[in-house]
Amino acid sequence: MVKIRMARGGRKNRPVYTIVAINSRSPRDGQFLEKLGQYDPKATEVLKTVNVEGIKTWIGKGAQLSDTVRSLLKNNNIKL
Repeated sequence: MVKIRMARGGRKNRPVYTIVAINSRSPRDGQFLEKLGQYDPKATEVLKTVNVEGIKTWIGKGAQLSDTVRSLLKNNNIKL
């Protein structure tokens, strides 16, 4: 099953998360299928370069959003 979830990057005490489409059995920071955006919790603009069309495409193919990604998109008024 494909999930749309976040992979952690950045450095110690300065995380940057990448929103990715990934196999649900892969590790958190493992090999992903496609990058779909970035989330920087410490920046003024928390969501950067979100590919809404890509997310819709993956959902159309049966991918599931993680709870965190779903609430993040909802809180930033991104409609799917």
